[in-house]
Amino acid sequence: MTPAPSAYHQRVAEEKRALIVQAATELFLESGYDRASLARVADSAGVSKATLFKQFPTKAALFDAIVIDSWAKNDVADVPPAGDLTTGLTVLGRHYAMLLSRPEMTDLFRIVIAELPRFPELAKAHFSQGKLPYFENVRIYLLAERDAGAADIADPEMATTQFLGMISNYLFWPRLLLPDWTVTPARTMAVVDEAVRTMVARYGTDVPHRDREVVTASAAEDTQGRRGVLAADSTDKPQPEPYQPED
Repeated sequence: MTPAPSAYHQRVAEEKRALIVQAATELFLESGYDRASLARVADSAGVSKATLFKQFPTKAALFDAIVIDSWAKNDVADVPPAGDLTTGLTVLGRHYAMLLSRPEMTDLFRIVIAELPRFPELAKAHFSQGKLPYFENVRIYLLAERDAGAADIADPEMATTQFLGMISNYLFWPRLLLPDWTVTPARTMAVVDEAVRTMVARYGTDVPHRDREVVTASAAEDTQGRRGVLAADSTDKPQPEPYQPED
């Protein structure tokens, strides 16, 4: 019977694993997924090839680890129980904002997008092992709120997409095109709060249907008042004019 590894050996193994994952991320970005060999990853991480292959026998397994680590670092297990839609969405939204603000997440998306034409399986792995489980956590939470009577949601998948999209479209996607895109912590909280307010106005059962237009109008006025903060986030960068549909 093989004895269980000691706490010391477990810690060493975890440290080496972290070094391997970090080195792989950097090499995949620098050289591309195809040209970054596992031997180069081992050299860059400062570990032996045997150590690397013991933990990651294939490059695909290593990429899966990058995906899982990137998404798992933002645990959503402490979401409050159903019954208070505002509180629950605020917790979820702030977790999601913290996740998207991590440089590792931007790196991961850049790897997937750059290699998509040659390695579509990377995008599938990213979605199935990263984004989808997180999406499911939010969808299941919204279902629980519906079952508890705190939300009137006919399409939980659409509602989940709306909520996460309101946050990521401001905090994350511009960074893929604008390397110097930054958002202050205060602005990040404001983005999450507006997303929560919009969701509660649309789906919350505590807001009577006849009053939802009033709540939505109030949120719109508050957003107008924050436009000065938006410009202050990047004073050296020109800000586009708000979209105005043609008559």
